[in-house]
Amino acid sequence: MTTTRQATTFSLRSIAIPAFGPALLFCIGEGAILPVVALSAKDLGASVAVSALIVTLIGLGSWFFNLPASLITLKFGERWSIVGAAAASAVALTAAGLAWVVPHGVWLLAAAMAVVGMSASVFSLARQKYLTEAVPIEYRARALSTLGGVTRIGVFIGPFIGAAVMQFAGIGGAYWVGVAGMAAAALLSLTIPDLVVLDTNDDGDSTQVPTLRGVAGSHAGIFMTVGAGILLLSALRASRQVVIPLWADHLGLDATGAALIYGLSGAIDMLVFYPAGKLMDRKGRLWVAIPSTVIMGISLGLMPMTADFVGLLLVSLLIGFGNGISSGLIMTLGADFSPDRGRGQFLGIWRFIADAGATGGPVLLSGLTAVMSLAAGVWATGLLGFAAAVVFAIAIPKARHRRNY
Repeated sequence: MTTTRQATTFSLRSIAIPAFGPALLFCIGEGAILPVVALSAKDLGASVAVSALIVTLIGLGSWFFNLPASLITLKFGERWSIVGAAAASAVALTAAGLAWVVPHGVWLLAAAMAVVGMSASVFSLARQKYLTEAVPIEYRARALSTLGGVTRIGVFIGPFIGAAVMQFAGIGGAYWVGVAGMAAAALLSLTIPDLVVLDTNDDGDSTQVPTLRGVAGSHAGIFMTVGAGILLLSALRASRQVVIPLWADHLGLDATGAALIYGLSGAIDMLVFYPAGKLMDRKGRLWVAIPSTVIMGISLGLMPMTADFVGLLLVSLLIGFGNGISSGLIMTLGADFSPDRGRGQFLGIWRFIADAGATGGPVLLSGLTAVMSLAAGVWATGLLGFAAAVVFAIAIPKARHRRNY
């Protein structure tokens, strides 16, 4: 299926509010609760180990629900999947906010976090699929990079709003901020215009729906080559979020200093997403895929050589720049290689691979740190960047799929 929208009449501004507004609101709601989930679990009587497990339920729920999410999007369409996912998250966060007034509230909190993760999977896949089909290919990278950037802005802003409300409402206030953000996202998603599509089936058979197994088999080459690069990039991204605070602690910096470095790195991350998307549209995906992974690899290689606040700050800013220019890269490559028929199933598998990397990266870092040292773990994580660059350099040109790289 292809859209009738033409590049000559298209403007990102024309879809900005319905396409990016819900993503911003959803991520503000998610960002508001992320810093307090573990603290909430401990406040409800959970041990440190159980509290950490409850935090991971968000990521695990999203990871394992990617494949069902593709089927949900296929059945209900992009707009209603987005609306339903945001509404389900609002209900789940309402339950989390009530965990202090019910018996065994920690289990209610755990269930709510799992639902938030599953809903985020549906929300993310549906909005990616919508933009892939609504935006002409000439603007695709800019649209998806903007989506990635808006997501990061929301997660960045959310904790500050949550902290402000918690001053008056206690720790549960963060969840009510989350409810408001998710509910607003659901309402705004109702304004998303329906796609106008043309049937492009050559055989005229509109009854045979591609299956997950069929799509996985017919695109196995893409998943095992370009998908391997996506796996490595996701592992690199997730690991860098852990590396900065760990190395700050290793240097003896206090929590304020560590938070400042992390925040400034995130600020750089959010400033460069649109120029990177424009570069991908005009020059090709490799112009961002290789530099971003190499920059992050070099930065992590330099980190164990830093010995003070200034050194770690400079390296962290470089990491933020490298990660920022890769904003939307995973979604853009997924959109590029996805087939017109079976796109939802393809993107579900694509996101499953990416989330596997995001889950495995910190685990690898933890294992190497336990066996060797933190410095060795950081260096090994940096090698993931160089490995991803090599995979992209080889796989993307060979696997080109109706796209110009």
